[in-house]
Amino acid sequence: MVHDIGTESVSDDDPAQSGGMMADLPPLLLGTYTPKIDAKGRMALPAKFRSQLGSGMVMARGQERCVYLLPQSEFRRIAVQIQRTSMGNKAARDYLRVFLSGAVDQEPDKQGRVLVPQMLRDYANLDSDIVVIGVGTRAEIWNRQAWEDYLADKEQGYSDIADDVLPAMEF
Repeated sequence: MVHDIGTESVSDDDPAQSGGMMADLPPLLLGTYTPKIDAKGRMALPAKFRSQLGSGMVMARGQERCVYLLPQSEFRRIAVQIQRTSMGNKAARDYLRVFLSGAVDQEPDKQGRVLVPQMLRDYANLDSDIVVIGVGTRAEIWNRQAWEDYLADKEQGYSDIADDVLPAMEF
């Protein structure tokens, strides 16, 4: 029997991956998509993300003026982690206030669309031309030009920082 977990298939015949060990992992959101935001502020979720994000998700302010799109479980994990340090750490308190005050629960409609609230569209300067990227446990919604500028700026250093970011591993 094969189970679909995120974007990977796991076989019951593989003892290293059976027994529910992989089932507890968060989704693995990957890729770049270019849906549009319609006049009502709705965006069609990329089809590959719909099942991974689940029926309930949270949109929140992200870094570099993007919008995070997270499964509720991942959003809660992050919020709890920040709250553990927030009482004695001013930076954590500040981050938590901005992060949670800009967070909105979302449920896709029957066509797989979600409303991107005006506050978040303003924050990330989102018009109809957007890019949705998978970043592991979350998706990010970017203004298309802002994403292209960001990517062009970061691609040069991409290979240079690999040794610092990735542990010693063989590809």
